[in-house]
Amino acid sequence: MARAFLHRSAAVLFAALAAGSFGGAPAQPARQDTATYRIEDRPDSLRGYELDEVIVTGTRTFRKMIDIPYSVERIDNSQFKFEKKTAINEVLGEVPGLFMQSRYGNHDVRISIRGFGSRSNSGIRGVRILMDGIPESEPDGQTRIEAIDFQSIGRIEIVKGNSSSLYTNAPGGVINFINDIEFPRTFAVQFNEFGAFGLHRNGFKVGVRTDNYGFLNTYSYHNYRGYRPHSDDYWHIYNTVLETTPGDFSNLKMYGYFVDGIIRLPGSLPDTAFWRDPYQANPRDVGRDSKRLTTKGRLGLEFTTLFGEEKNQEIQVTAYGTMKYFDRTAATYRIITRNGVGGSGRYVLKAAFSDMPEEFSIGGDLFLQNGPIEEYDNIGGTKGDQLVALTNEAISNTGFYFQNTLGLLPEKLDFLVTGRYDKVVFDARDQLFGARSSVRKFSAFTPKAALNYKISPTIAVYTSYGLSFDSPAANELDNYPTSSNPQVLLNPDLQAQKSDNFELGTKGTILFPDVDFVRFLKFEGTFFWSVINDEIVPFEDQGAVFYRNAAQTDRKGLELGVTGELFTGLTLKTAYTFSDFSYDEYVARTVDIDTSGNTVIADRSYAGNVVPSVPRHNLTVSFSADREIAEHLTGHAKVGFQYVTGMYVNDQNSDRTSDYRLWSVSAGLDYVLGRFDILLNAGMNNVADLTYVAFININSERKEFYEAGEPQNWYAGLNIGYTF
Repeated sequence: MARAFLHRSAAVLFAALAAGSFGGAPAQPARQDTATYRIEDRPDSLRGYELDEVIVTGTRTFRKMIDIPYSVERIDNSQFKFEKKTAINEVLGEVPGLFMQSRYGNHDVRISIRGFGSRSNSGIRGVRILMDGIPESEPDGQTRIEAIDFQSIGRIEIVKGNSSSLYTNAPGGVINFINDIEFPRTFAVQFNEFGAFGLHRNGFKVGVRTDNYGFLNTYSYHNYRGYRPHSDDYWHIYNTVLETTPGDFSNLKMYGYFVDGIIRLPGSLPDTAFWRDPYQANPRDVGRDSKRLTTKGRLGLEFTTLFGEEKNQEIQVTAYGTMKYFDRTAATYRIITRNGVGGSGRYVLKAAFSDMPEEFSIGGDLFLQNGPIEEYDNIGGTKGDQLVALTNEAISNTGFYFQNTLGLLPEKLDFLVTGRYDKVVFDARDQLFGARSSVRKFSAFTPKAALNYKISPTIAVYTSYGLSFDSPAANELDNYPTSSNPQVLLNPDLQAQKSDNFELGTKGTILFPDVDFVRFLKFEGTFFWSVINDEIVPFEDQGAVFYRNAAQTDRKGLELGVTGELFTGLTLKTAYTFSDFSYDEYVARTVDIDTSGNTVIADRSYAGNVVPSVPRHNLTVSFSADREIAEHLTGHAKVGFQYVTGMYVNDQNSDRTSDYRLWSVSAGLDYVLGRFDILLNAGMNNVADLTYVAFININSERKEFYEAGEPQNWYAGLNIGYTF
């Protein structure tokens, strides 16, 4: 019933928006390409305000954010240069609709957008992660983000909501981390960051700029003892980008990174242990020396060219290769080797149809990955001699998409339609016991339609409706003893997650250049409604984590964001997300042990229960001040606040975490002395030293749900840069 009502609501709102727009707006000439509009070209009263940001993630073409018919966000590195930059939640924590649970710093964070991604107990799911437009997400959608170094990142583009019509396994959206290659002059920076619990982060960043080339190199060494026993980690991270222009209308970029490091896992705690000592490690994880050792790298090549008499056609071709060696210790010692090759291509045509501007594009993506998975006895964190399992795993994803944007009323009303076909194939072959080999295939076509109406050049309303598709990840397909066929390697019962997604929103920027109070106001507001069929949720069986489908889930929510300059140099930024997520239909099979030690299998209905690990209310507020203290000396100060309501820890809704309120402060100085630039920053997070649950281990059979957030902690940094 919810799905049918969602269909009708989407149709009515699309019709109403289109009819109302056609009724009153006069015809206008075809738009001009605005991709080269720059801040320095704006009138003095508007400089520094992001009115016409160009973003490529949302539509896989260059479009202004105000013209994109869904919720998007762009963050430049200037917005977080004074912040602590060791984890993604420290940089993206103020984005409406984004909720992150930090488990072990930057290397095991749960990212959730509109509930998509909340199911993952390890890595990122449901949100497509890109780096320089190339997938960091693996072919099955699973993502780890060790390669992302915020000292190297120039900007971050975020699409919130269903993006399955353009990207694989992206029902929650897309986040694109873009390295800082768009610098005007040659420079060198040596950066240092220190903090509580043994935090050290040091490295350098060098950029070379000539008439025809841009070359970026960044190296970071990260070392952190951790605020819990057995939670230390260290990393070497190297990123590089080479950009050149083979012709007047062509661009060639070469990307590379290499990452090597280790992280130890302190484990989740049951309720009694957590409140006795929330920062202790789980003895079982210490005894196993639970850890992850990662060595990974990537090389990529991207070529873009414009052609045609009016340069209104574009071709982009991307190719890349990946390698990954991953050791993980738990009950066993597992060694995963994965090598991959991938590529994508797209063709874009900008033209006019019956005097209406039109932009059509078509493209495709291919990503293949394979390698062996070795499993040995785990002897206190050391690989034993006994090989207990050997599997060769191959994962492939093939996808094709199209999109068309038609300016029904030029500079007023745009109609966007997109569609994508994906096929994801898992081929697991047991090298020890061949009879257990198996293949699973998942495919779907996911269309989406959207309308964007500009009330003014800087204010728009939009609505969209589309389908999404999210195949299981490889680890989610691990078979379990009570499946319909426990003899095969891959779970035969787990199906892809599909959903209907509707949103209605507004966004824009308002300037009051002639007043002293609230000179600038940027806002966004989005209502979203998703009905998910066969939602993939985790559960435990005999201490191991597996996954199953919930029949139907209903998600409704609201995202609000406002950024305003209250006075010159004083900025208020707020973000609020309301989430009303519940299971409409869900019958789960449970396996329990009774008081006599007998196994009891029962089917339980969780219909009407609230989806775990998602707060009903998530609010952030910050005040920041940036002032010129003296000639060439700029000062910065910021106070931040976050309020998160309690979350259920399992599908049964048997327990719930407490609300928490976190305060943070930061300050900094930026001094330009000739060609030198010296930046100092310092701050404190969790100022009140609150004990709270930062990560929920969902549906733990042992009831080990809880992992504490970082207690009161300080940090300080020193960057010394020179521009040639």
